[in-house]
Amino acid sequence: MSTAAQPRSQADFLKGEPHRKHPGVINLKTLRLPEELQTAARSIIHRAQVAHLPERAVRLTNFLWSRKRAVEDTALRQKAVKERSVLYITDIDEEALEDRIKRKVLSELRRTTYHWTTMKYDEETGVVYMASRLAGGYAAVRRALNEIKKRDPTFAPQSLLDFGSGLGTVVWASHSCWADSLKEMVCVDSSGPMNILAEQLLKGDDDRAQPLIKHVYFRQFLPVSPKVQFDLVVAAFTLSELPNVKEREEAVLTLWRKTSSYLVLVENGTKEGHHILMEARDTLLKKQEKIIYDSRPASVFAPCPHELMCPKLALEPTVPCNFQQLYQPLPLPGHNERQIEKFSFLILTRSGPAETTGGVDWARLVAPVLRKTRHVHCRMCCPNGQLQHVVVTARKHSRDVYRCARSSDWGDQLPVIQRLQEDAQSDSE
Repeated sequence: MSTAAQPRSQADFLKGEPHRKHPGVINLKTLRLPEELQTAARSIIHRAQVAHLPERAVRLTNFLWSRKRAVEDTALRQKAVKERSVLYITDIDEEALEDRIKRKVLSELRRTTYHWTTMKYDEETGVVYMASRLAGGYAAVRRALNEIKKRDPTFAPQSLLDFGSGLGTVVWASHSCWADSLKEMVCVDSSGPMNILAEQLLKGDDDRAQPLIKHVYFRQFLPVSPKVQFDLVVAAFTLSELPNVKEREEAVLTLWRKTSSYLVLVENGTKEGHHILMEARDTLLKKQEKIIYDSRPASVFAPCPHELMCPKLALEPTVPCNFQQLYQPLPLPGHNERQIEKFSFLILTRSGPAETTGGVDWARLVAPVLRKTRHVHCRMCCPNGQLQHVVVTARKHSRDVYRCARSSDWGDQLPVIQRLQEDAQSDSE
């Protein structure tokens, strides 16, 4: 006899809400840019008159999506050692051996190594980036922030730090969530042209106008003092712009020092983006800093329902843990249809999961929900650190849980205390 997941009482987990709005529903409907932001962006793009803008925007999007991490020196050394050992076994000409090894190793590394380059943004490239990524980037960040907005409704941040702020989409997304409480927003980006574009967007593309969102400050470097903290710290599509593991680790530790409540990290929903976020997760959960300014430890708030190794990393072939958000792109030529932003994200908190309003022991849906007659297929990441494929029925799991499952989708949490089930199909099967 199988042990089915046991639901809480209806009054407990539904909290008086209808099934379609149960507390685990975090997804948002199709997102649109704030009207003032869209108007300003269109004005800047029209004024810039960038040649072949639609084609360049598509190329830039494809480039950023296909980008990989730079190959680390240790990986190159391992490749070189492997090539040397093969050649020592197969080469019989002792005199030419060393020369052949060098040529063969260098040739092989040139052929197989990904060549990572830093993205440099001048004013024109910034406009191309705006055309290609403003709406999608806003959608991903706004959806990630909704995790906090929905699950911790008492959170009212007064200060925001955006690291790698680019066009300032984090400011706009944060303002849409907490306009009443935010009093200081610091945007840090090493690119001067990007900071200028972000300021132009805030002023509605009118240099004489007052900023549409007040108390926004632009910097090219992070605040120096380790004691200065912000209620909300965000780095969106930024860690992937750092050249190696060491720099990413240092950046993540610095950002965590500056976090008083929540740290939000967002990357492309690719294997590379997911790996970068899992690196950051390991750094903050496992590394001990020499000097501790805030003794409250990091705990994972979202999307993981546990702090064990990500089960998706154990799958062969590896698939990223990602989510998607529908959005309306900027109304430019070829951009009229709704689009899907696929992204990965990670939120860490100093509060501890038990202090938020719910979702501590709820599974996370990590794939589209398949709705059939009288049953629903749910692929979930569970609090025990396992991926499970559970077929939810009213008879087995209760009518309330079944109706909630039908109303949920990829990225939502399922309000059920998930136990291992004998009849659950492993996601790896």
